[in-house]
Amino acid sequence: MRFTLFITDALFFSLIAIAVIYFCYASKREHLRAPWRQVTKNSLAMAAATVLATFLTIAILDSIHFFPRLDALDGVENEIHYASEVLSLFDLIVSPLREQVEKTYSAPFAIHAFSKETLDLVEGRSVRDYPRLVYGGAHLNNISERTSDIVMRGMTGAVRGLLVWFSLTAVVFFCMSCKTSKTILSIVSTISRGDDEDGPCRTLMITTGIIAVMIGICASLAPHYHVFGTDKVGTDVLYQSLKSIRTGLIIGTLTTLVMLPFAIFLGISAGYFRGWIDDLIQYLYTTLSSIPGVLLIASAALLLEIYMSKHADEFGSLAARADLRLLALCIILGITSWTGLCRLLRGEILKLRESDFVEAARAFGVRHTTLIARHMLPNIMHIVMISIVLDFSGLVLAEAVLSYINIGVDPSMESWGNMINSARLELAREPIVWWSLLAALAFMFVLVLAANLFADAVRDAFDPRLRVLS
Repeated sequence: MRFTLFITDALFFSLIAIAVIYFCYASKREHLRAPWRQVTKNSLAMAAATVLATFLTIAILDSIHFFPRLDALDGVENEIHYASEVLSLFDLIVSPLREQVEKTYSAPFAIHAFSKETLDLVEGRSVRDYPRLVYGGAHLNNISERTSDIVMRGMTGAVRGLLVWFSLTAVVFFCMSCKTSKTILSIVSTISRGDDEDGPCRTLMITTGIIAVMIGICASLAPHYHVFGTDKVGTDVLYQSLKSIRTGLIIGTLTTLVMLPFAIFLGISAGYFRGWIDDLIQYLYTTLSSIPGVLLIASAALLLEIYMSKHADEFGSLAARADLRLLALCIILGITSWTGLCRLLRGEILKLRESDFVEAARAFGVRHTTLIARHMLPNIMHIVMISIVLDFSGLVLAEAVLSYINIGVDPSMESWGNMINSARLELAREPIVWWSLLAALAFMFVLVLAANLFADAVRDAFDPRLRVLS
C-alpha cells in the first residue's frame, strides 16, 4: 500500500496534536488542572467522554488513507501498481461491510431484497417474488433458522465483548494496584460502591462495558447480516453511518480551528483599543451577521464547483475532490460563525480593561502586546473553551442541514447529511424505507448528546462565577 495524506487529515491530526500539547501543558499548572479535575469527577461527563473517545478513535482510523496495492500481472512481476481508489485503515478493518454490496434496498437483518423482481425458475417459468440477498443471510440453508442464528451470534458477540472489556479492566486494576499499593479486591470493592476519590470510575467502567458489548455484537453479526439494512445502491447502512463519523468530527473541529483566530484577535482588538478600531470591527461583524449564512455558503460552494470542473486534472481521485470540498465547507462555516464569540470576547475585554491589575500594568509601562498576552488572554480562555465545546454540536448539525439542501459535503463522501438527504426521497414509498434515516439520526443523536453533556461539565468547571459559588 502507498499512504497518502489529505489536507483535512493533516489539519485533523495537527488539531489532535495541539490538544495533546495543551493537556500536557495544563497538567503542570494547578489553575488549569483544577477545572479538568472537576470535569473528571462528573459521572455524566466521563460517560460522554468515553463515547466521544470511541467516535474519535473511529475518525482517526478513517483519516489514515492509502492506495491499495494491486496484484502483479503475469510477466510483469517487478512493476508495482496501485489502485486509483483511496481506502483508509478503517475500511481495511471493516472490509466485509465495505465489500458486501447488494443490488438495492434490503431491510435490517433481512435475507430477501426489499422489492419484488421477476425470477426465472428451474422449470423455465418466471415468477414475481423477493429474491435472496447475495450476502445477507447467505450462510443459512433454512430460512426459519434466521431468528435463532441472529440470537446465537449476538450472544456470542456480547460474550466476546465482555471478555475483551474484562481483560482491559483487569489490566487497569492491576496498574492502579501497583500505583496505590492497594489490593485489586479493595480497588474493585471501592469502585463498585462508588466511593472512589479519583472520579466516577464505576460510570466509566459501565460505559466502556456497554460500548464493548455493542461492538462485539456488531462485529459478530455484520459479516453475515446487514444490521441496519442497505441503501438504494446496496451499500451497507452501518458502514455508511460509521464512515460518517469522520465527516462530522472534522466539520466540528476544523471549523473551530478556522473560527478561533478571527474571534480572538478581532474581539480582543475591539475591546482593548476601542475608538475607530472598535467601530470598524463592530461594523464588520454586524454586516457579516446581517447576511444569511446559507446564501454565503451556497455561493461559495457554487464557485468551488466551477473551479473544480475547470481544473479536474488537478485531482488524482474522487476522494481528493471530496476532501477539498469538505475543507472549503469548514473554512466557509468558520468565516461565518466567528461573530458570536467575537461579541462575547469584546464585552469581556471592555470589562477587564478597566480592572485594577490592568491599570497597574499600564502605569508601569507594560507594552500592549505583553499586557494582552499575560493579562487579557488568560482571563478570557474560559469563554473560549466553553464556546468551543458548545459550538461543536451545532456545527455537526449544520453539516446535516447543509447536505440536506445539497450545498454541504460532496455527494460521494459519506455523511449523515447525505444519508438523510437520500432517505427523504424514499419516505413516500410504500412500504417506507426508514432504516437509513433512523441510522443517521441515531448516530448523530449519540454524538451530539455526548458533546452537549461534556460541554455542560466543561462550562461549569471553567466558569469562574460557578467556581466561586461552589
